[in-house]
Amino acid sequence: MEGGELFHRISQHRHFTEKMASQVTKQIAQALEHCHSLNIAHRDLKPENLLFKDNSLVKAFHFFKLNIFLENFILHFYSLISHGDAPVKLCDFGFAKIDQGDLMTPQFTPYYVAPQVLEAQRRHQKEKSGIIPTSPTPYTYNKSCDLWSLGVIIYVMLCGYPPFYSKHHSRTIPKDMRKKIMTGSFDFPEDEWSQISEMAKDIVRKLLKVKPEERLTIEGVLAHPWLNCTEALDNVLPSAQMMMDKAVVAGIQQAHAEQLANMRIQDLNVSLKPLSSVNNPILRKRKLLGPKPNDGFLNDPENGAEDSNVAVEKLRDVIAQCILPQAGENEDEKLNEVMYEAWRFNRDCKLLRDGLQGMSWDGRAFSDKVDRLKLAEIVKQAIEEKTNLEDS
Repeated sequence: MEGGELFHRISQHRHFTEKMASQVTKQIAQALEHCHSLNIAHRDLKPENLLFKDNSLVKAFHFFKLNIFLENFILHFYSLISHGDAPVKLCDFGFAKIDQGDLMTPQFTPYYVAPQVLEAQRRHQKEKSGIIPTSPTPYTYNKSCDLWSLGVIIYVMLCGYPPFYSKHHSRTIPKDMRKKIMTGSFDFPEDEWSQISEMAKDIVRKLLKVKPEERLTIEGVLAHPWLNCTEALDNVLPSAQMMMDKAVVAGIQQAHAEQLANMRIQDLNVSLKPLSSVNNPILRKRKLLGPKPNDGFLNDPENGAEDSNVAVEKLRDVIAQCILPQAGENEDEKLNEVMYEAWRFNRDCKLLRDGLQGMSWDGRAFSDKVDRLKLAEIVKQAIEEKTNLEDS
């Protein structure tokens, strides 16, 4: 998919018209129709997951720029979009799922999330924290969440900014932004929307309906007049210029990254450490090819057996602390201490790493109460694995 992401592609062209936006939307809707006809909810429809197949538009731009035939360029650009020579493809089905009336996992990316998915997240968090009891009939949503996301994408494609946003930067969706999404509160500011057709505004309104049953279906989208209009709709949209603002784009990308870290993998506590303190086979090999390391635990291969023995001893210290903690000491602090020492010498053990990920280990300490017998069993298996590898 050499043509790049949707919004990046738009930002490269100063003469992106409403008709072009309509044709791109039609291609996106056709891809979504295929998914929904198979009862598949994509659940992560966003510009980053809409890719152009080739670079023909960019090549055409450079060709006509060199020949300064701007009018011909515009005509050629429109021809490429409208005749499908630059198809848009929907990708990343990591969150996709068959819709059997049981969609309840709060998977989403900020800005494009439907109210029902936010509600699923709210209930999921309250049940997890014990604020409300787990319901025997859990809250579910359906594939219409994709239609809401499509409405947001169309809105941004037309004007260059999202319909729901907040002035307050936060690691979670701010309350004011959440409220706007849950109530479907958005408008069409005159500065950017005065030249955009009523048909375009109509499809956005009908997609950004809070109640799923009132929202357009994918069949309704494909039948909408805006996607089938014979009018020129050659008004140049402000979105390309807005998307060229690198500061704005960088801010959105940073917000996305932080939101993704907090919400898309919300049940997994991961802490990245400096490279100097990482001990895994690939980095160890690279360091050994250069100057001899002196950080204390990226070691010389001649000392491999000794280092392996130390690593196993550190793991055994964890088991001892789990089963027979010493009297008079702070058990939690001591467990964190011995676990950290074992972790320093055994970061390359996938079995240990995977086991700790489910136990609130952040690389330094446990953030929640630890099931010591379960931890001891994980460490025991890690010791057996390391011992078997040495024997073989």
